[in-house]
Amino acid sequence: MRIEDRYRDMAAYNAWANVQLYDAAAALSDDAYRSDQGAFFGSLHRTMNHVLVGDTIWMARFTGDESPPPALDAVLHDDLPSLRAAREAMDTRIVAFVEELDAAALARKFSYRTMLNPSLVTQPLAPALDHFFNHQTHHRGQAHALLTRLSGGAPSFDLINFQRESGRGGASVTRLSPA
Repeated sequence: MRIEDRYRDMAAYNAWANVQLYDAAAALSDDAYRSDQGAFFGSLHRTMNHVLVGDTIWMARFTGDESPPPALDAVLHDDLPSLRAAREAMDTRIVAFVEELDAAALARKFSYRTMLNPSLVTQPLAPALDHFFNHQTHHRGQAHALLTRLSGGAPSFDLINFQRESGRGGASVTRLSPA
């Protein structure tokens, strides 16, 4: 597998997992969705906003074409339908961004300014993308725990399920008859 294909797979996985997350969140009452559950960002609503904030910050760093949100806990959208629309637009943007990358672009260094403890960081794009996708997965794990607490269950966001459904990552599935 070429390195650029790895990031294309991760972008597709991210979009797939977000559909699962947003579908499950939409099944909750608004009160449950917004209730403070003691998570790092409090509620499922604020956790999902944070993932979009993080993606917005990193995409601004990667592309240099926008101003990032002012804070890591910013609420970019106060209702689930507009948050979902922004999430879908961001996922489309992420997929398009990584589609244009090749091995040389992934190895190229770029610089960005951190928000906390301001510093100028210079690093190759590939390790920054590793963090970018890992950050999404980390907070979706928190969202999964919140969904489980609030609804009694949550869909699986496992990468292997995405690979099996999509055929990415070299996965192929042969259904066997029960023994």
